[in-house]
Amino acid sequence: MTARIGAEEEFHVLDVESGRLSPSAGAVLDRLDRPGFTTELQQSVVESNSQVHDTLDGLYSDLAGARRRLDAAASSLGLAVVAAGTVPLARVGSRDVTADARYRHMVDEYRRVADEQLICSAQVHVDVPDRDTAVRAMCLVSPWLPPLLALSASSPFWLGEDTGYASWRTMLWQRWPTAGPVGCYASADEYDRAVDALIASGTISDAGMMYHDIRPSAHQGTLELRICDACPRVETVVLVAGLFRALVHDACERLERQGGLECDGHHDWLRAAAWRAARSGLEGPLVDPETRRPEPAPVVLRRMRDRLRPALEASGDWATVHTLLEEALAAGSAAHRLRRAAAAEDLLASIDLMVAETRGTPLRRAASAARRPAASPGAGGGASRSFLHSTAAGGPLG
Repeated sequence: MTARIGAEEEFHVLDVESGRLSPSAGAVLDRLDRPGFTTELQQSVVESNSQVHDTLDGLYSDLAGARRRLDAAASSLGLAVVAAGTVPLARVGSRDVTADARYRHMVDEYRRVADEQLICSAQVHVDVPDRDTAVRAMCLVSPWLPPLLALSASSPFWLGEDTGYASWRTMLWQRWPTAGPVGCYASADEYDRAVDALIASGTISDAGMMYHDIRPSAHQGTLELRICDACPRVETVVLVAGLFRALVHDACERLERQGGLECDGHHDWLRAAAWRAARSGLEGPLVDPETRRPEPAPVVLRRMRDRLRPALEASGDWATVHTLLEEALAAGSAAHRLRRAAAAEDLLASIDLMVAETRGTPLRRAASAARRPAASPGAGGGASRSFLHSTAAGGPLG
């Protein structure tokens, strides 16, 4: 039976005039039919949760519909929403934290790390037969997660500057004490004991703070992917979901065949592989999960897709994943597209592009909108806000 899938997406809330983060998530949520949408640590972030789906087409329709509702709610307030790991213009501080006891504790305990949690991710859930299988499968799936990060990379800018990374969100995220690659565990009990030990150490306060790249869900019978940036294009989320489902399917079959976990224990390279993916995105080398040698990103991803073909065909995802991967490789990473827009004009043009792609505008039209000539600059030399202004006016979605 095909494993069901679901996704969570986080969105930055932006002020239309300045393109800066706005602590207005509460106001946006008040305009929405709340089921499926919720708050996050920062008041400038809204989270969307999909339903559970059997097909990638169903997931796509669900995510696209949620984006339309979110866009309409934000537009009615003169705001815009963006699915990206980071946005170029932000203010760091603790004053805009969501009013919640857990979040307030995190800010008090982790200080600057929590203050700079101005980042968004996309998370994918895949059904697994049981929790023991979920925990054991993590070891087999983990080497293949950095290529998924490269596909999602959308955060080259931070506090007004180009970081040189395709996913600066990854660098910010990995400062949390439990972020990064997960270890190998023989059973759910062993994993739970490790979680309890971390809580007892005072390093984290609850199981929800297990921020590894992959984890068994604490509340659902799923394995959860957590390594990816939020993705401007919904098609990227669907592509990642298809590949992740295939990885989980493949891992579960391997566990069933071999009757137990087989691992060489040499996972010291996983953090380095994730760093490489965050640095390069799709435009540079990745660490090949099988050879552990550098290879061009398209080579690694096509090998990964072809290796997973039996699992993709079993779930009916082969044609969709094949097409979406070729489109993604042809378009380049979101980080690359955002840099190109900024280089052609300025950072506001890259924000326009983020908004356009989040709204579902086709790539060529989105790029064209971001490259429109600036209006006559005022005293501040501001660029045209053409696309953001059309968002505020509640223009039709692409």
